[in-house]
Amino acid sequence: MGSKVSVDLLIKNGQVVTAAHKEYPVRGKQMKQLEVIDQGWVACAGDRIVAVGPADAVQSQVDITDETVIIDATGQVVTPGLIDPHTHLIFGGSREDEFYMRAQGADYMDIMAAGGGIASSVRATRQTPLDALVAAGRQRLNWMLKMGVTTVECKSGYGLDLETELKQLEAVRILQDEQPVELVSTFLGAHAWPEEFQEDQEGYVNYLIEVVLPLVRERDLAEYVDVFTEKGVFSVEQSRRIFQAAKDLGFKLRVHADEMNTLGGAELAAELGTSSADHLLMISDQGIDDLGKSDVIPVLLPGTAFALRKPYAPARKMLDKGLPIALATDFNPGSCPTANLGLVMSIACLYMAMTPEEVFHAVTINAAYSLGRNDRIGSIEVGKQADLAIFDVDNYKKIPYFFGVNLVTTVIKRGQVI
Repeated sequence: MGSKVSVDLLIKNGQVVTAAHKEYPVRGKQMKQLEVIDQGWVACAGDRIVAVGPADAVQSQVDITDETVIIDATGQVVTPGLIDPHTHLIFGGSREDEFYMRAQGADYMDIMAAGGGIASSVRATRQTPLDALVAAGRQRLNWMLKMGVTTVECKSGYGLDLETELKQLEAVRILQDEQPVELVSTFLGAHAWPEEFQEDQEGYVNYLIEVVLPLVRERDLAEYVDVFTEKGVFSVEQSRRIFQAAKDLGFKLRVHADEMNTLGGAELAAELGTSSADHLLMISDQGIDDLGKSDVIPVLLPGTAFALRKPYAPARKMLDKGLPIALATDFNPGSCPTANLGLVMSIACLYMAMTPEEVFHAVTINAAYSLGRNDRIGSIEVGKQADLAIFDVDNYKKIPYFFGVNLVTTVIKRGQVI
């Protein structure tokens, strides 16, 4: 018999939702098959999970010492740390007036005419100093952490000029080093047309390709490049050019696709093999078929459809075609000002006919896969990083059921109780 592993942290007697499978991403019927261990134990040494299973199986493998931190999770649910794979976390100002205009019936064009929309956030973010962007980001990450979120993707895109885009990405880098939530950085300079290039869209595309992308790469400020592929913003052809340049520089790709119009963004994602295709409210049947033949993760953002009062992405159709869905908040100052991933899970159940099992895979292992981190986070498995959340309910189905309520009692990141 081999020697036992000394453990630093032991969680015992909870309902453990592992989200573990033999193959990733999780798709098709597998999405409904969630591994759950009642009265489960999870043992961690350093920043890793070293044992998971029923009490007797874990006890036979580990050495519990006087130094071991023991959490009794009786009557509680233990899940992987939740993952939010699409946010616009760093921005200046806020747009609450637009929120109320929209509530009174104003549409996107009315809001733009009143000086609102992305342009409003661009003006505010350009004027906000780096330290203020960092402070605001710190507060928002704290909201997310309290709700069990341990990894967050963060996009730029409220600068649309070299200085401010770099400032947003620098804020992400500073936050990565000073607080516990793991951050994944994405450059979204192709988020809208800046005022300076309104009459020269091709000039802006060339500016991004020739000036901005190489500098972001040189300073190692982003892992991913994203483009808002949409009618009135970046065409499929413009998006393809930006993505090709990004790919040539070694960036991985994500895409805002088919949000307002059926434009072919999903088909482009499948063609280029992007890591994710996000939004997809207006995805075509062809787009669903193309994504189904790829490893692109559809990242659905039901909070945005909820806030904009738009039709939801056809999640059920995608799931039934075997697509490996993930979910995210799309936290941003305009179309989705919520940092509550739990609420998004509830909306997905209520308005997109997703089961709680599908939803849990979508905010854990499939979200991790979309960020290229499924080998490290997203499920409770031996060898993976000890990122865990404990909820104060006795079964996982109650987590989306109590919508809008934060049920998290304990968050663990890299084996440390936060």
